[in-house]
Formats: sequence, C-alpha cells, structure tokens
Amino acid sequence: MGSIPTARAKTKKVSKIKEYFSETVTEMVHHVSWPTWKELQSNTIIVMVASVIISLLIFVMDFGFGITGDSKSVWKGAMGFLYGMF
Repeated sequence: MGSIPTARAKTKKVSKIKEYFSETVTEMVHHVSWPTWKELQSNTIIVMVASVIISLLIFVMDFGFGITGDSKSVWKGAMGFLYGMF
C-alpha cells in the first residue's frame, strides 16, 4: 500500500520531466554553437573522402592477404602464397 505513489508524487515527477525538456530546448537553442552551412558542407566532404580512403585501404588489405571467402579462387593473396610454399 505504501508503494503506490500519491497524486502529489506523480505531479512532481511530471513537472521534473517538463523541466528537463524545457532546459534541454533552452540549451540547444541558446548555448550550443551550431556550424554554419559552409562549415557543415566542408566537414561532410572531409568525412566522405576519409570514408572512401579507409574503405579502399581495407579492400587492398583484404585482396592482398587473400581474404576472399572463396576456396576455389585463383588468387590466394600473400598469405596463401606463403602457406603454399610450406
């Protein structure tokens, strides 16, 4: 019986939730420094170029080490060549 919250406790919780969202909106609108459109575009281009470079590096490493997932492949990679020697 004591575990059931009273109406006052429920109202207090709801007011705290409202206060949290109100403070969040105030913080996002007035205190956060948002990038300009030009900064956003340049940063997006940097991220895209870095993503392409990293994916190409991973592709080259996979191809070089022979990680193809196909056991009947002609190219076994550097590791396959080394394992074939022994």
